[in-house]
Amino acid sequence: MIDQIARIRITLEDMKPAIWRRVELPVTNSLKTLHLAIQACMLFENYHLFRFEVGDAAYGIRFRDDDAFMVRTRDAANMRIATLVERRVTSFIYTYDFGDNWRHRVEIEEVTSAIPATDYPRFVDGERRAPPEDVGGTPGFEEFLKAMAKPRHPERASMVQWYGAIFDPADISPDEVNARMAILAKRRALGRAAYADAKSRDS
Repeated sequence: MIDQIARIRITLEDMKPAIWRRVELPVTNSLKTLHLAIQACMLFENYHLFRFEVGDAAYGIRFRDDDAFMVRTRDAANMRIATLVERRVTSFIYTYDFGDNWRHRVEIEEVTSAIPATDYPRFVDGERRAPPEDVGGTPGFEEFLKAMAKPRHPERASMVQWYGAIFDPADISPDEVNARMAILAKRRALGRAAYADAKSRDS
C-alpha cells in the first residue's frame, strides 16, 4: 500500500517579504510531528510551547490547568493529518512561543501518493530566514534586521554577538533544514520497522 502524503505550506504571518516553507508529511503523521517539522524547517529550537488552532479546537501539549486559562488544549499527538483531510480542513494556525507569538498560517495544499524510495517528512522549498529564538516578537525582529543591515548601526555589534553570527535574511540554510528533516524521517522509519517487527511476532 502506497502512503498518502500531504503537501503543506507554512507562512509566518505579518512578515514582508513573506517567510514561508513547504513540507511533505504522510497523512498518518500527527500534529505533533507537523510541529517538529515546522521547528526543523524554520530552524527554531523547540524551546517554547506551541499550539495549533483548528476551528474552535486547540492542540498542543496538554496541561491539567489549561482550563484556568479558558483554553482546553488537546494533545497534538492524538490528531492525525488524515483526520483533518477527511474533515476538509485546508487551513489553520500554528503558534510557537507565546511570548514572541510567532503565528503561522498552515495550508494543506494537496494530498498525493508518496514517491517511491523517498524519505518523509521532507522539506520541499521556502523563502526567507525565520526569526531567531527570543528576538522579541515582530517588533524585536524588525529592529534586529535593521541593525544587521547597517554596518554602522549602533546596536549591530551587540546584535551580532548575541546571535553569534551575521544574520542573512535570504539564507534559509537548506542543508541544515534537510539534515533536521532527515532526523524526523529516520525516527519514522525506525518506528515503522519496530511496528512491523512486533506485528510479525504476533502473527
